[in-house]
Amino acid sequence: MDFLPTFMKIDGRPCLVVGGGDIAARKVGLLRAAGGAVTVVAPALCTTLTELAQQSLIQYRSGEFRADDLTDCVLVIAATDDEAVNREVSRLAHAQRIPVNVVDSPALCSFIVPSIVDRSPVQIAVSTGGVSPVLARTLRARLETMIPSTYGLLGELLEQYRERAKLTFPDVDGRRKFWEDVLSGPIVEMVFSGQAEAAREALLDAFARAEDGRPSATGEVYLVGAGPGDPDLLTFRALRLMQQADVIVHDRLVSEPVLALCRRDAERIYVGKERNYHRVPQEGINQLLVRLAKEGKRVCRLKGGDPFIFGRGGEEIDTLAEEGIPFQVVPAITAASGVSSYAGIPLTHRDYSQAVIFATGHLKDGSMNLNWTALAQPNQTVVFYMGLHGVDILCKELTAHGMPSSMPIALVQKGTTPEQKIFTGTLETMPDIVHNADIKPPTLIIVGKVVKLHEKLKWFDPQHHEQKPFSSVGGGIAGN
Repeated sequence: MDFLPTFMKIDGRPCLVVGGGDIAARKVGLLRAAGGAVTVVAPALCTTLTELAQQSLIQYRSGEFRADDLTDCVLVIAATDDEAVNREVSRLAHAQRIPVNVVDSPALCSFIVPSIVDRSPVQIAVSTGGVSPVLARTLRARLETMIPSTYGLLGELLEQYRERAKLTFPDVDGRRKFWEDVLSGPIVEMVFSGQAEAAREALLDAFARAEDGRPSATGEVYLVGAGPGDPDLLTFRALRLMQQADVIVHDRLVSEPVLALCRRDAERIYVGKERNYHRVPQEGINQLLVRLAKEGKRVCRLKGGDPFIFGRGGEEIDTLAEEGIPFQVVPAITAASGVSSYAGIPLTHRDYSQAVIFATGHLKDGSMNLNWTALAQPNQTVVFYMGLHGVDILCKELTAHGMPSSMPIALVQKGTTPEQKIFTGTLETMPDIVHNADIKPPTLIIVGKVVKLHEKLKWFDPQHHEQKPFSSVGGGIAGN
């Protein structure tokens, strides 16, 4: 270890920055954020530092660096473009045992400034020991995406109850176990989802249970949207919950690459539904979630697409609410949005469509019980979920209710995945295209003039991660 990682308290203490340019300004901003009383020494100041000096937010001495500038300083940063000046600052600071940092010169430093993930009071510092600041910033950027901004609120909440924890658990091991249970339970997610007061009440209940010797509360259910298939389309929150859940309850629309991102040692329960065959009836799924949560488990109910768009998520959380089970819902990119984007078909366009409607294509008693008159209106896009087996009826009814038989229509198979295929035609030709092709669900059907744009636009190839033009095959336009 070339440097000892440490955090230094400089609140209200004198800090010196030598240099007046943009780099110096960034260092001044960092010191001020930590509460330092900053003095800048330089012949001239950049705009940012000039404004700070004019507002008396920093002290400024115009001129060249002098040895007496170091008097009473607790640290100094040299950020000039003059190597000789930087070396002199370093030499004098080392002689007086004042921590010194020289920008982009690790050999002259007694401390270095890391890349920082700031979730105050939680802070994470990333350093490469000055070897590669760009690498440190890259690692910090990755951490930024993984660590919710609300970690600071969580830290503040825990800080408020440190003393109570010491009184409740006099021994260190007992406190450690209590906080580990808290940080792996629903309280954390309450904070992350903006339920600060509910989190506080849950923490107080945890203390009360521990003090009374009662067992811990029930587990929690995460109703998580897995998106249309491409794992890159998952939200940060979805990924975090998938990786901390004890049990994954998933349906058949969740792609294998998405499942691969779940916690590896989590129990997996498949409750997939297919046409005319439901492995587990919906009521059975509802009760399964209740049972697992009452066993104290963190349950991730992973659903393809968005859980509240033809996902029956409302039914599941209704049961959870009745049973008093804590839950949260994580929305996702629904199939209509994700698949249409990957297929190069905008759902709205001011020249073709001023509205978009989502409809289910599920058959009931051999018919599709939809408001065909409303769906057949001009200048709108209609997206049918799960309509593959009803495409004949769909095309027939739209035409019968006034939509021209020449209306463009697209069918996308396994959208956003490497197996994506796109078939285009018209209401008149699509039934024959489907009958002559070996199309597998899941599929999405898009009806409207916007489908015309499919031939002009390029689409994202999820298999090769590149943009490429469409190619016309088999009576439609397909990409694979």
